[in-house]
Parts: sequence; structure tokens; C-alpha cells
Amino acid sequence: FPLLAVPFFLLAGEFMNAGGLSRRIVLLAMSWVGHFRGGLGYVAVMAAIIMASLSGSAVADTAALAALLIPMMRSAGYDVGRSAGLIAAGGIIAPVIPPSIGFIIFGVAANVSITKLFLAGIVPGILMGAAIGIAWWWVAKRDNVQPAPRMDMRQRLQATREGLLALALPVIIIGGMKMGVFTPTEAAVVAAVYSFAVGAFIYRELKFSLLYRLILAAGKTTAVIMFLVAAAMVSAWLITVANIPAEVARLMEPFMGNKMLLMVVLMLLVVVVGTALDFTPTVLILTPVLMPLVKQAGIDPVYFGVLFIMNNAIGLITPPVGTVLNVVCGVARINMDSAFRGVLPFLYAQLAVLALLVAFPPIVLVPMKWMLS
Repeated sequence: FPLLAVPFFLLAGEFMNAGGLSRRIVLLAMSWVGHFRGGLGYVAVMAAIIMASLSGSAVADTAALAALLIPMMRSAGYDVGRSAGLIAAGGIIAPVIPPSIGFIIFGVAANVSITKLFLAGIVPGILMGAAIGIAWWWVAKRDNVQPAPRMDMRQRLQATREGLLALALPVIIIGGMKMGVFTPTEAAVVAAVYSFAVGAFIYRELKFSLLYRLILAAGKTTAVIMFLVAAAMVSAWLITVANIPAEVARLMEPFMGNKMLLMVVLMLLVVVVGTALDFTPTVLILTPVLMPLVKQAGIDPVYFGVLFIMNNAIGLITPPVGTVLNVVCGVARINMDSAFRGVLPFLYAQLAVLALLVAFPPIVLVPMKWMLS
């Protein structure tokens, strides 16, 4: 039942892109921050955070943002590789801010509350956005790019009014789960129905003739994820039978007395594995191996889950696999070398946030407990 959330959140993302919700979010961000020096970069960051709260798919968010913003940034004179790197780094916020497909998969595999994971991911996701915003300010201040004209208050209010229906969706999802109105799976259905209704009947950009193509696209992506989940359940059983968790625990025994040191070692392990494996296989393969160790050390499973998913999300912008980096390369029509050089400052910023959360667990756990109370 929890895995049913995956196709519905993917479908909601397809409806949002085709129904005009994504475009209005970019216009909303443009109206408020587009006139600053390096303004289009701040638009990308702001839009990435908002879109992450609507769709849990890093690839879908990155593709939508890149298609909308890369041509604008290229024509404005921004370095295309750096712009692509920024959008890729913004795209990986999607698996951390709820609703997150990554949290759903981890929650099912680790038997951890998906609602708690959703609520615990809000602050870390916002910190990721703030970090790449600061990194963009640092690298963009040397650019000599003319900012966009400042919009007057009437234009800003109009853009905000048009984007309000899109902004209402994360409030409905998080508020509904906090108040116990619906489960994460039911929230996914609400998101799909809401985004379809807004795109088709209010914005009137989502045509009924597109429905088959959109549902098919969501179905194909869901099929890939579900085949991986099915295969991972077999590998999880084999891992358990082979007693691999006990062997890993024995190797990690020198670090068991210090939770922070153990977290540092585990995060380094995930960073290395994430460069070679894609997001979902990494989550599904490592979860049954690491969770017994985490529980034995007394680390909060929700806290570990948030950092584990964030670390895997960072793996989406690290070569040689780097799925999100490949997506942005395809949309921007640049080679991987240019995109990787462009993403480096933002990759360092995301790793700095990860290190901060390893050092200070209350940043993750205190807001979650407050929201649950």
C-alpha cells in the first residue's frame, strides 16, 4: 500500500508540468527575485524548492526547470555549464523535501514511518536550497550579467495570485498528514487529483488529449522503480541469509561507541557507493545492510533515513552515473565535463549541509517532533 504513493506522485508531477503549474512557479520566483544580480540563479533556487514540495522526483523537477530556465539564462549571458550545474543541484532537493519518492521507498524497505520522514525532511531540504543560493551568490558576483528589469508590485501580486493554487498543494499535503486526515499514499492521490483539476479546469492548459501520454509516462517510470524494488527485495533476503549485516557490524565495531563517528563513516560509504549506483538501487541495496547497524548503535532511524536519502540525492549529481546531471546535459545540450565543472560549487555546498546535519542531529529531529506534537 505505501508503494502506491510512487505512481500517484509521479502522475502529479506529469500533470503539473503539462498543466502550467511548473511554469507559474518559475514566473512567481522571477517576479520577486529576478531583478537581483545573478537573479535568474535565485529564480532557479526558489523554483526548485517550491517544485520539490510538489513533486518527489528529482529527474522530473530538473527536466522541467532546465527546459524553462536554461534558454533564458543562456540568452541573458550566464555561463551555461554553471547554470546547468545550479539547476541540477536544485533538482536534487526533490527527494528530501516532502512529498519524496525516496522517503517512501526507504520507509517501506526499513519499516520506518513515512509521515515522520516527510516531516523531518522539510528543514534539511530548505537548508540545501539556502546553501546552493549562497554558493550561487559567491560564484555569480564575478559575472557581468545584466539583471532582469524589476517588476512593479502589481505584476508581482498578479504572478503570486496565479501561483497560489500551485503553492497550496504542499500546504494541503503536509497539513493533511500532520492532522491525520490522510496517509502518504492518500496524499499522493490528492496531489494527482488536485494538480489535474487545477491544470485542466482552472488554468485550462492540461488537455484531455494529453492524458494517455502523461499516464503512460508516469506508468513507465513507475515500472522501472517497481522492478528495482522487486529485485531489491530478493537481494535483501539474500543479504540477510548470507549474514552480511552481522559482518558489516563486525567491521564497524570500532566506531559503535561514538554515534557521530559512526554516522561519518556510514555517510562516506554512501557517498562512494552513490557515485557508481543510481538513487533507487543504492537505497534498496544498502538499507537492509545498514539499518541493523543503525538500530544497534541507537541512532534514530528517521534521522538516519533523512541523511541517507540526502546523501543518495547528492549521488545524482556525481559522475560517472549522475542521472540528474545527465538529464540537465541533455536539455542544455552541453557535455558532461562542462556540467560537472559547473555543479562543483553547489556539490560542495550540499556536502557542507550534510556534514552540518551529521554534527547537529537536533536540526533534523527537533522540527519533526514539534510538527508531530
